[in-house]
Amino acid sequence: MEFPGAAVAARRLAPLVLAVLLLLAPPSSVALARDSRTAAAAAAGGSGRRACTYTLKVKTSCASPRRTSDAVSVAFGDAYRNEVQAPRLPSGGNALERCATDTFRVAGPCGYGVCYLNLRRDGRDGWAPEWVQVLEPGPGAAKATFYFGDPLPDGIWYGHDRCPKAAATTEVPRANNSSASPQG
Repeated sequence: MEFPGAAVAARRLAPLVLAVLLLLAPPSSVALARDSRTAAAAAAGGSGRRACTYTLKVKTSCASPRRTSDAVSVAFGDAYRNEVQAPRLPSGGNALERCATDTFRVAGPCGYGVCYLNLRRDGRDGWAPEWVQVLEPGPGAAKATFYFGDPLPDGIWYGHDRCPKAAATTEVPRANNSSASPQG
């Protein structure tokens, strides 16, 4: 026996059931994307943020080995925790050669002024960057340049943080904070 309104009710409930299932799914199963297009969509889609594509210029030091097989990763962002990651820059062919400047496109959430950048080198070649420049998308694109010059340590994130720090006077003490200084 079929109820007359059952089909209509099922169609109305389907989006709700799907939304509940997505909320209950483990985060690792929702955003496993690694290529730049799907990574940008994953970074922007789940949090309501817009996706942007940044231009990354990397100048390899003349003290670096002629070619490298090192895996080079980059992470950069703004003071508001909008972070863009490239888990491995392409290093085949002529990329990341000594004294050369390479240009990469990296997608991620739109930010508000890049103020930190970290690099990671994994390998035995000892690749050394001279500088890395991030060009933000849009009209009058802002540039942020970070200077290195020395070989990066192996297997460690290393970089620069020029983000403004929150002033201590802007913090609001909590009533139950036992370490708060007495007022008086």
